[in-house]
Amino acid sequence: MRRLAIYPGSFDPPTLGHLDVIERAARLFDQLIVAIGVNSSKQPMLSVEERIEALEASTSHLKNVRIEQFSGLLVHYALEQDAKSIVRGLRATADFEYEFQMAMVNRRLSDKVDTLFLMTKWEHSYLSSSIVREVATLGGDYSGMVPPEVGRVIERALSARPQT
Repeated sequence: MRRLAIYPGSFDPPTLGHLDVIERAARLFDQLIVAIGVNSSKQPMLSVEERIEALEASTSHLKNVRIEQFSGLLVHYALEQDAKSIVRGLRATADFEYEFQMAMVNRRLSDKVDTLFLMTKWEHSYLSSSIVREVATLGGDYSGMVPPEVGRVIERALSARPQT
């Protein structure tokens, strides 16, 4: 029986913290799907295609990782993929309450899928996609916050935006 897990998120943009969790989860499972959730009510910095490109480039060294997009309930997507585990990254105690709540809702929706929490490395514990987005859109140096492949995608996306 193969051990398949889903690591969901918006990944707008993927950070070094995300990559840390991906690399560690890839060691724990036979296959890991990094699943980009599509939320039509949000205005992302990167398109889904750019996020897929960024994640594929920064995880190309991990042969058991694939990048996909999904919409709808995460637990339904996990069941469709025949995944038994959802991986969630935790940065600090502030993340725990929300993540715990989501894990319990998913558990209520299906007891066939468990949630596994991985703490990110301490040096990435301050990173979030929203912080990277703000630094990038305001012209700051985000290079130490994202993998180089992601930085190139962000740079290209920002240069294609109309100047305000």
